[in-house]
Amino acid sequence: MVDGRVLRGERTRVAVLDAAIDLAIESGLDGLSLGQLAERLGVSKSGLFAHWNSKEALQLATIDRCAQRFTEAVVRPALRAPRGVRRLWALHERHLADIAGQDLGGCFFKNTQFEFNSRPGAVRDRLVETFAGYHTLLERLIVEAVEQGELAAEVSPGQLSFEMNAVITAAVYESRLLAADEVLAHARTATLQRLRGLSPRPDLLPEE
Repeated sequence: MVDGRVLRGERTRVAVLDAAIDLAIESGLDGLSLGQLAERLGVSKSGLFAHWNSKEALQLATIDRCAQRFTEAVVRPALRAPRGVRRLWALHERHLADIAGQDLGGCFFKNTQFEFNSRPGAVRDRLVETFAGYHTLLERLIVEAVEQGELAAEVSPGQLSFEMNAVITAAVYESRLLAADEVLAHARTATLQRLRGLSPRPDLLPEE
């Protein structure tokens, strides 16, 4: 039997980390602190120390929680699509939907990548690990699509993964400054046209 106190403690921990994600999107991950988070939540700073004993521990936990939310909202639903180019396309569409809905703050990882790209340490290392994991997933789906005969044999997984992520990165930043609907439509079309051009089975993908 699961101890109810353990479940309540985990729910509290998750709720605190979700608030930490929101704060990091607003003020940057470096600006995130136990004191700032306690003030936002209306709780004591000492209570948060029961979960994280340092600012760095909180930052690392926040990264992990955001990655978990991304997996739940974007990756798992996309993986329910048929293996091959449709699964790859589903991942791109789910990612764009997340940006549009701001459910996860898709900008969290884009913000923190720029914030910590030249700052060595445990936080940067965790971001590198998370970012590399996303590229590994993209490349695996691309390889599967090639093996299914749904992408051309000469497609480079690394190159296509880079291009797809570059479109997402541009969508995150431009949608903040320009008409978001138009930016996201361009991001969708750019990748869709690229995949259709590389696929011997473009009928598996939307026409537009």
